Amino acid sequence: MELEKFFRSVIEADRAPVVICDLEHNVVYMNSASIDIYHTCLTGKSIRECHNADSNAKIDKVVAWFSKSKDNNIVHTFYSEKENKDVYMVALRDETGELIGYYEKHESRNIETEKTYVLE
Repeated sequence: MELEKFFRSVIEADRAPVVICDLEHNVVYMNSASIDIYHTCLTGKSIRECHNADSNAKIDKVVAWFSKSKDNNIVHTFYSEKENKDVYMVALRDETGELIGYYEKHESRNIETEKTYVLE
C-alpha cells in the first residue's frame, strides 16, 4: 500500500491551507486550498521568499524551539480577526521523533453551518 498517496489525499481533502516545509525552509508541498488563498504555488521555493525579516526571524525561533525537545510540537503564531481563524506552526517528525520539517495549520473559529450528514 502506498502510504504517501493516502497522506497526500488527507492534506488535499482539507479545506484549510496546508504548507509543508523542510528544515531548509523549502516548500515541499502546498495543498490546493493554500494555492487558492496565496494565489501562487511555492513548491520547490524557500518560504522565506514570501516573508519579511521579522517573520523569518520568528520562523527560525520556532524551528529552534521544535529542535530543543520532541515534546515541542505546536505554536500558535497568530489570530486573523478578519477570517476568524488561528494559525499554528506544527513540527513534523520521523518515526524516531527527529525533527524533519514543519507545516502551517489553519483552524477556523467559525461554527459549521452545513447540516450534518447531507449526502444528496
